[in-house]
Amino acid sequence: MNITLQTTDKLNGVVTAVVEPADYQENVKKAIKEFRKNADMPGFRKGMVPEGLIRKKYGTSILAEEMNKLLQSKLYEYIRENKINMLGELMPTEGNDKIELVDGNTFTFTFDIAIAPEIKVELSAKDKLPYFQVEVEDKVVDAQVQMYRQRGGNYEKVDSYEDNDMVKGAVVEVDKKGNPVEGGVTAEGVVMLPKYFKNDKQKKLFEKAKTNDVITFNPAEAYDNSEAELASLLKIEKEQVAEHKGDFQFTISEITRYVPGPLNQELFDQVFPGGEVKSAEDFSAKIKSQLQEQYDKDADYRFLGDLRNYLFEKVGEVEFPDEKIKKIMKANAKNEEEVEANYQKNIESLKWHLIKEQLVEQNQIKVEDTDVIDMAREVTKMQFAQYGLINIPEEYINNSVNEMLKKRETVDNLIDRSIEMKLAKALKEIVKLNVKKVSVEEFNKMP
Repeated sequence: MNITLQTTDKLNGVVTAVVEPADYQENVKKAIKEFRKNADMPGFRKGMVPEGLIRKKYGTSILAEEMNKLLQSKLYEYIRENKINMLGELMPTEGNDKIELVDGNTFTFTFDIAIAPEIKVELSAKDKLPYFQVEVEDKVVDAQVQMYRQRGGNYEKVDSYEDNDMVKGAVVEVDKKGNPVEGGVTAEGVVMLPKYFKNDKQKKLFEKAKTNDVITFNPAEAYDNSEAELASLLKIEKEQVAEHKGDFQFTISEITRYVPGPLNQELFDQVFPGGEVKSAEDFSAKIKSQLQEQYDKDADYRFLGDLRNYLFEKVGEVEFPDEKIKKIMKANAKNEEEVEANYQKNIESLKWHLIKEQLVEQNQIKVEDTDVIDMAREVTKMQFAQYGLINIPEEYINNSVNEMLKKRETVDNLIDRSIEMKLAKALKEIVKLNVKKVSVEEFNKMP
């Protein structure tokens, strides 16, 4: 097969492939033989349909399929060998659909190609970038310790109310003088969490309240006139809520408080199996170490984002083959409006991809299978960490990793993240870092 590239300018070109009979006939012959093995046609036993009949009935579709396979293989081989930095995919020109496929003929196919612009990226110690070093303070560790204790806690009945307690009792609708309203709403077994009232004045009424106290409050104000919440609280229909927005007396029959579990060896072994944690100090230190490790990784991701913005500005405007890129996008989009809406975002992604490619090559970044597995483990741990789960059993991590590796798109993302983490580590040694220490709270608030 003879393949050539003719560039119309530095960003656009046309690839021409001339396919001779010798390039495809052997493949077609093999494909017909394979097809014949399973062909089932009336009047013939399975696998015994004459080859001539197969060619007559299915020859064109088999030829088309084999031609497509051949072109896919040879065209991308040509692009790799000639180191053509192509954007997107090869797009068949309009003339290709007019080609009549006849076995024994020579065919000429043409494809539009979008060529990546040349971008030159260089980094050195002259380039200064911010690096935010996150310091995990004791209050962050204490909050994590408290979260673990909460899991092992239980509800206890208490005599007086404190913030976050749950109160249970009976409500009676009253008039402005505090007398029960004739035919008004009454309800038993009403449960409330005053901490979550939307009105501070109503919330304050329950401060230091005790069992058997009678408190006059306004549910409509407490719940900001929410029909759903008032209907649930007063045990009435939503349509009735508007008629009962006055005061109610609440007689407290029970106050319940959630008490965190003890900070003991059982908790230490539950969170960190293995027995290496023997005291509350060890427990806090281990949690701090794991949190610090995670925030160090987050700081590297942040650095890479800042680097991206810095290099965008340093490289400046880059010209892209807009028409061809939009054509490629249209082939995969629902409509033209979607292409226009997402075009600039895609161009920025392409620009970063080209910059990153150069940096990866300059720093000889390579990703092995073990790197992808390690990244899958990290992603799994990060997902669990969002729910406050730090020390996850290996069984759960391995199951999650195995599921990730089954999906090609997920694997590609893991490879990309692995490259970025290695790249961040390498570039931190090249550029000058303007290190700034920040708290976890400050870091999490950064845009």
